[in-house]
Amino acid sequence: MTHPEADVRIISTGLFTPPNSISNEELVAAFNAYVDKFNTNNAPEISSGEIEPLQKSSAEFIEKASGIKARYVMNKDGILDINRMAPSIPPRLNTELSVLAEMAVNAAREAMRTADLQPKDIDGVICAASNLQRAYPAIAVEIQDALAIEGFAFDMNVACASATFGIETGLGLIRAGSNRILMVNPEICSAHLNYRDRDSHFIFGDVCTAVILERNEGTPSGESWDILGTRLKTKFSNNIRNNFGFLNHCERETGVEADPQRDPFTDKLFIQEGRKVFKEVVPMVSELIASHLSDLQIAPNGVKRFWLHQANLSMNEFIARKVLGRDASIEEAPVVLDEYANTSSAGSIIAFHKHRSDMAAGDMGVICGFGAGYSAGSVIVRKAA
Repeated sequence: MTHPEADVRIISTGLFTPPNSISNEELVAAFNAYVDKFNTNNAPEISSGEIEPLQKSSAEFIEKASGIKARYVMNKDGILDINRMAPSIPPRLNTELSVLAEMAVNAAREAMRTADLQPKDIDGVICAASNLQRAYPAIAVEIQDALAIEGFAFDMNVACASATFGIETGLGLIRAGSNRILMVNPEICSAHLNYRDRDSHFIFGDVCTAVILERNEGTPSGESWDILGTRLKTKFSNNIRNNFGFLNHCERETGVEADPQRDPFTDKLFIQEGRKVFKEVVPMVSELIASHLSDLQIAPNGVKRFWLHQANLSMNEFIARKVLGRDASIEEAPVVLDEYANTSSAGSIIAFHKHRSDMAAGDMGVICGFGAGYSAGSVIVRKAA
């Protein structure tokens, strides 16, 4: 007998991991070389007190501050080039598959193979990500076309909570009449980072995840996770922000020519007030999870696994501690950010993808994404088969 709230299930996931990894040591070596260059080139202004010298970083500082040891990226050389310090991803022709779509197709195909599904078995595609390559045509429609899926597709962005919001959206579409929805999260987070900023240059990595949801009817042919409930929450905050957008080039004063020697968008890239984020997001997310479990009459200690957004190790430890009333073990709240860094919306799905094989039928878990907005989404699942 299907639980009345478990009319939709997750039947598979997919993961695309870029081939290039950058260790903390490599990233710090490039950053510190840039610092030396900057301080040397601006020595007179630094000596006179007009500008402050830049401070060097260390691999130990990064790991202590975040728990991150490395990150996968679509392009390594451009990031480590101190004269560029940004990924080098050449433009593609309009007739070529975009980078985001290529990543998503790889993750989607793994998910489809795992569930033994063909394109005709999928009714719709959602591309839920915090870093979309363009406004239109939708990346999701391009992915749909590349996979030869009929039906519909659309993009959505709720920052680091995009995957959990995407699961909720897919669930709603299935309740409205669709049978199966493919939800993908292609994230090239390295492209929105300012690699000259000591406080944030180490945070993000690139990846793509995929989730397939279906109507919970009949006996599943393979693995299945009943969705017992979903809950979403947003609250406006400027403490995590990215101002890069299509209007930026319209902001020049009248009569002022663009300077091709200067990057006009550096100050538009990722910024955050880390301490404020920590202080405000931890109670918001822990309360969301705790109240969601309570409303479903599930005791926190009855949850075997918490697949949390992979942004900061200390943040996840605090959230798990607030929900459980004690420290969580590494098995209860698995970590992937040490290898992948923060991959925005994909982080909780990577954790779910990699750390669920030991769970038995009846075991319950929480998938939770949270980030800029502020935005947070909780998905409570139970292993069915």
